[in-house]
Parts: sequence; structure tokens; C-alpha cells
Amino acid sequence: MIPIFSHNNRHVNSWRLFQFAFLLGLAVLGPGRCLAHQTPTTIVLLDISPDKVGMELQIPLSELELAFGQPVTKSPETLIRQLGPQLKEYLQAHIHPFVDKEHPWMLEFGNMRMDKGQQAASGPPYWELVVHLMLKPPPGVSTRKFILDYDVIMHQVINHAAIVSIRNDWETGKAGGQPAEAGVIHRDMKDNVIYPFEINLEKGSWWKGCKGMIGLGMSHIREGTDHLLFLLVLLLPATLLLQGKRWGRFAGTRNSLTKLLKIVTAFTIGHSITLLIGALGWVHMPAQPIEVLIAISILVSAVHAIYPVFPGKEIYIAAGFGLVHGMAFASVLANLNLDAGPMALSIFGFNLGIELMQLLVIVLIVPWLILLSQTSYYTWIRIPGAVFAGIAACGWTVERVTGEENLIGAVMQNATTLAPYAILALASLSIGFYFGETFYNSVRRFFSK
Repeated sequence: MIPIFSHNNRHVNSWRLFQFAFLLGLAVLGPGRCLAHQTPTTIVLLDISPDKVGMELQIPLSELELAFGQPVTKSPETLIRQLGPQLKEYLQAHIHPFVDKEHPWMLEFGNMRMDKGQQAASGPPYWELVVHLMLKPPPGVSTRKFILDYDVIMHQVINHAAIVSIRNDWETGKAGGQPAEAGVIHRDMKDNVIYPFEINLEKGSWWKGCKGMIGLGMSHIREGTDHLLFLLVLLLPATLLLQGKRWGRFAGTRNSLTKLLKIVTAFTIGHSITLLIGALGWVHMPAQPIEVLIAISILVSAVHAIYPVFPGKEIYIAAGFGLVHGMAFASVLANLNLDAGPMALSIFGFNLGIELMQLLVIVLIVPWLILLSQTSYYTWIRIPGAVFAGIAACGWTVERVTGEENLIGAVMQNATTLAPYAILALASLSIGFYFGETFYNSVRRFFSK
């Protein structure tokens, strides 16, 4: 666990005491005398890399208005266009990272946007300002331990607070996943002071960072049902010969393995190219079209597994759709805000993790496909499997186009937990069908003599 400490535990305890007293006051006063929900807080997310610290602020607009002194809630959609420079000037005046005050860090602003969220399941929707910044220390100063002097909003709104969390920390291998809460910045009610917040991270290393990227790549494939489903469905007919305009008999073990290897290699080359150029920031693609294309790639490969749509061209299809899947992989690394050296290691480690997990899945699946392909029962596995993948692809496509969750997407979201049982079932069916049919044919030949 990453040891991250606030300035003084006494101040955190006093804040919790204040929160308890505040909530108790709400209960005593009753709903007719108070607000229907708690005061919203600011969320501060930090991305720690060796040479800089990325910061994302999620600031509730209703609270910002009280401190900023401008009617920012009146027209949230046009706020950034109208007051963007003033907002940056305000934030710069209230955010000061440093190790010592004689050598302050540079503060660079990235993009700002407005988001519409909801405070609670039963609460009203509200607007928040999302700001991306980059904190850059002086040369030679570590990013692993520094002071964050922060009093946005709370310099005027005494009960406002900012929850600080570490989202990514490359040198300890933390990337993606649930942010680790570091603590709360608030006004100390006893001393009436907003104390600077201390970030103090355990010592990391480039090896830990690379190892963390390998683990992240493996996790991304393990949890990325859509990526695996595309590859597996494309492999379904790879063990069969073409017979006219339909899939025929088993192609032979050597031919099947050669074709499978070519498909997997083509997919790997495709996604490696776009992972590289996307992670380095050479190409930027919106997330939604990429996710829609991934769902469509599964649908195309599912149709091909039932009826030969592009026989003999599977390698090119795998490489082409691999380029699409690679752009989705790249978005994971692009958010880390790394410099050239750590980014190169991250791309290598992340891609290695992807390949290791793909290889593991192929080793667990392909032998059973080859065994089943030698039986007359393979059609019973291939076609239902392709139909299942096609239904999942349609559900994902609709979900990703509309932005609304549906039942199919929810089911597939939890499908990864059943993967070990599915592999066990496939292995059992393969062994049962293969040896059962072999025994039946032997008996039939014996009695036909």
C-alpha cells in the first residue's frame, strides 16, 4: 500500500469531528431547515511520473460560484468560452506546489471542460468544471515528495473540502484501476487555517514501472472481453478447409497451426503499430468511434465464422482490425503523461503484457478447437459460438453508439468471471466428442468387416 500522509493526523481528525457535528445538526434541524444533500466536494486526481505530476480537478460549479465571485452557474455551457482566462488566473492564485517556497513548481494548464453529473442517486444533477494541469518541479527535484498549498474555494467557503487521490504512479507500477485516496484538504476549524497538504510516496523505480505496465497489459486483455472475443471468433474457422462457399472438413494440424499463428501475428502487428503511435501522441482518435469499430469487428468475424465472407484474407482482416484495437490500448498509456524514457518502457511492458495474456488464452483454447475440428460435432460449437459473439457485438454497438447501457452489455461485462468454466466446458466437450467419435468409428469398422 502506498504510504501517503496529510500534514497532521490531528487536523484530519478535527475535520471528521466537524463533519460528524454537521451531519448531526442536519438530523436535529430536520429536512425542512437544511439542504437536501451534503455540500459537494472537489475531487483532485494526481498522476505521478518521474519528471512531472498531472492533476485533474473536478470542481462543483455551485461551490465555485461562491468563491469566484462570478455567476458561473447561470450559463454553464458557455462558461469556459466566456471566463476561461479568469478561471485560470483564479486557479493559479490558489494552487502552489513546492518542496521549498524559494523554488516553486511551474503550473501549466491543459484543457478545461464542463461536465454534468449527479451528486447522489436521489440528488439533483449538477455541473462541475473539470480542469487538467501539469505540475513541473525544478530540474533535479523529485516528484515523490512535495507540498501542495491548495485553497481553491475553501478560502471563502469554510466547510468546503478537496479529496486528494493518486490515480497513476508510474514508478510503483500503479496505472489505471481505482484511485488510492491520499487524504482531504480542508480548513482546520480549531486554528482557522488551511494547512498545506504533503504528498509523500514510497520510493519507486523504473523496473517497478515497467513491471506494472506488464501487469496492466495482462489485466487489460483479461478484462477486455471485446478484444479477446474478436480474436477467438476469428480463430473459430481457422482450422477448417473451404468447401465451395461454406466451411468444410478439418484442414490438418500443421495447416491449422500455421494459419492460427499467422492470424495472431497479424493482429499483434496491427495493434502494436497503433499502440505505439497513439501512446506517443502522434495520432488522436475519439474514444467512442474506436469502441464502436471494435464491436463491429467482432460482428464481422462472427459472420465470417458462420459463412466464409473473406476466405483466405483472415490475415489482412486481423491486421486491419488490430489497428483499431491498438488505438483503444493506446488511450490507457496516453493518460499517464510520461516523458520519452518512461513512455518507451511503458509501451514495451504494456504490449508484452498484452501478448503474454493473448498467448495464454490461445494455449488454453486452440488445442481444443483443433481436437473438435476433427469431429462432426464442431459445427455445433462453431455456429452457436459465432451467434453468441454476434449478439454480444450488436449489444455493444448499440450501447456505444447511444451511450445507454443495455442488458446484453451488462451480461458481457460479467462474462469474464465465467471464462474458466467456459474453457473447462470446451475442454470436456472436445475430449468427449473426439474420443467418443473415434471409439464409435472403430466399433463400426470392426463390425463392418
